[in-house]
Amino acid sequence: MTNLNDISTVNVGMLIRKPVDEVFEAFIDPAITTKFWFTKSNGRLEKGKQIRWDWEMYGVSAELDVKEIEQNKRILIQFDDDTTVEWIFTPRESEETYIEIINYGFKGNKTEIVNQVIDSTGGYTIVLCGLKALLEHNIILNLVADKFPDANV
Repeated sequence: MTNLNDISTVNVGMLIRKPVDEVFEAFIDPAITTKFWFTKSNGRLEKGKQIRWDWEMYGVSAELDVKEIEQNKRILIQFDDDTTVEWIFTPRESEETYIEIINYGFKGNKTEIVNQVIDSTGGYTIVLCGLKALLEHNIILNLVADKFPDANV
């Protein structure tokens, strides 16, 4: 039987054909991140800062604490719902970067946790696909906004 702890962590990844510093900066700098994920932010990610991200099309926001920043290697944040997200950036040959996103700390009963893991897995996969299109092809796909077109406020 599978233990809930074994399935309560999201782990998604994607190869981005751009140098690690460019991929890293896409998550640090909201001027870039707003092209593929949230629509508004009150600042760059910096260790020790509290940041607010908004998805204005849905009337939703999240507060997060930036716990760790290791330049071009790792970002660690904690959201206001106590979930933790970690980005790991691994440079590869030919100016490529493998980015891995790990999300954990979900709360609730087993069904609620599994549903949160499913939603988060899909959400972070969409974020990585949007990032790939933006950095590799300079295309803004509007994936996050188009995921729930009838939920717009």
